[in-house]
Amino acid sequence: LILVIVNFIVITKGSERISEVAARFTLDSMPGKQMAIDADVNAGVITQEEARERRQEVREEADFYGSMDGASKFVRGDAIAGILILFINILGGIVIGTVQHDMAFADAMHNYTLLTIGDGLVAQIPSLLLSTAVAVIVTRVSKAQKLGQQVLRQLFGHSQVLVMTGAILLLLGLIPGMPNFAFLSLAAACGTGAWLLRRAAEKPVAEEEAAPVAQDDTPREFSWEDIPLVDNIGLEVGYRLIPLVDRNSSRELLNKIKGVRKKISQQVGFLVPPVHVRDNLELSPNAYRIQVMGVPVAQAEIHVDRELAINPGQVFGELNGIATRDPAFGLEAQWIEPGQREEAQTLGYTVVDPGTVIATHLSQLLQQHAAELFGHEEAQQLLDRVAEAAPKLVEDLVPKTLPMSTFVKVAQTLLMERIPLRNIRKIVETLAVQAPHSQDPDTLAAHVRVGLGRMIVSQISGLKEELNVLTLKPELAQLLQQSTRAGQNAEGSHEPGVEPSLVERVHSALREGASRQEAAGHTPVLLVEPGLRSWFARLARHSLPNLNVLAFNEVPEDKPICMAATIG
Repeated sequence: LILVIVNFIVITKGSERISEVAARFTLDSMPGKQMAIDADVNAGVITQEEARERRQEVREEADFYGSMDGASKFVRGDAIAGILILFINILGGIVIGTVQHDMAFADAMHNYTLLTIGDGLVAQIPSLLLSTAVAVIVTRVSKAQKLGQQVLRQLFGHSQVLVMTGAILLLLGLIPGMPNFAFLSLAAACGTGAWLLRRAAEKPVAEEEAAPVAQDDTPREFSWEDIPLVDNIGLEVGYRLIPLVDRNSSRELLNKIKGVRKKISQQVGFLVPPVHVRDNLELSPNAYRIQVMGVPVAQAEIHVDRELAINPGQVFGELNGIATRDPAFGLEAQWIEPGQREEAQTLGYTVVDPGTVIATHLSQLLQQHAAELFGHEEAQQLLDRVAEAAPKLVEDLVPKTLPMSTFVKVAQTLLMERIPLRNIRKIVETLAVQAPHSQDPDTLAAHVRVGLGRMIVSQISGLKEELNVLTLKPELAQLLQQSTRAGQNAEGSHEPGVEPSLVERVHSALREGASRQEAAGHTPVLLVEPGLRSWFARLARHSLPNLNVLAFNEVPEDKPICMAATIG
């Protein structure tokens, strides 16, 4: 009866409740896990293959806990059936003994109760073991280790467990009438095991303390090693953000940074330098700073114990949090408690963890400063990659026809205008044709843009049939071209000498036209004469970063053009 009560009340009831709660929370957390996987894919932290594997793991986890919830019901039913069978055997045995075998009621009750106890032990012990096994599986926490390894680590990982067990066995072995030899032998074994575990744990500490510290009192001469080189990309964090980048505690942010570097490298077409991460006690505790070529380009503060709920533009309620702005895109946001995540997502907010905030901010800045990150070393690596497929092409271009410095300047010009270097073979072929006629980087970059025209237009318009553009009024175009010819300097570059008031009017008209294009669902594009394209590109680069400036000869002949408005 005691085994039945322990099995039903303690084990099966508890494991059933744990299974229900675990299954419920696992199913409730599935949408959040799926969104986290999608966010990692979009941030470039994981590949599509890794995302499929993670989604499969989420599905398997949900199936497991759902199955265990049902299995605990079966186990509980088995315990209830054992109780019913116990009483049925007693009552049935008494009836059979008194009716069929003409036994006295007391004798029948005595005999069949003893038989029921024996049968109950045989039935309940396996049921008890089954219930215990189900409870162990359901209540395990860590999935990184196998169940057997986890049990052994918890039993023998600390000497205190064996010390307490040995002490209890020793007390039992000293009680008269008990199997003293067995208990005392087990107590001695537990004591020996505890002593060995404690000795093994103290030995590394003693060796570390005994290790002599080599001291060199000879002063070291000042050398080049004391002058550090500037990091191409640097990330400095305050002391409260150190756990995010600590290699010993968590590598999540470091893995995201590696993913960002991989994604940006694939987008721009060259290998982006590594990101050097270090702590800076001069920063505020929650702040981080991003540097490019040793120059700080951005700084922001985050809260490691909270999550950032970003307002994408349309939400259906307010949140109780710390008001701020998304460091990467300047959107309104709030730092909320982790428990508010589901509420925020229900209201339409995009919720990201602090590591993702830093990784997204870093990704956006690397795209903006890609031209600064491209130097002679990256250019040589890029040309070496092309030389593997077309060695003669590279050999005839650099340095025979075009100096490396000019090639670097051309590539930087393209990157500043958000043109990736992925089609590097086409770029090299165009430069090989045009370099004998001109060594001016801007002129060469313009010819490369013409050669990459189809890719540039496709990057802007996507799969749309028409290219929706803004154009200049003929009077304004003629005035700017005359200014260009008048302002041509000795180096051959063209800089229109335009009055500031006219520049301001043109800039305002461009801003208004670009806003109308965005409101209509089109990418803002300005189509101008080839001689004016670079001037308008520089005019709009910082104040109108979403405006794409194209020359007429960059648009493929088979691409239809729709004139949205004229600027003048």
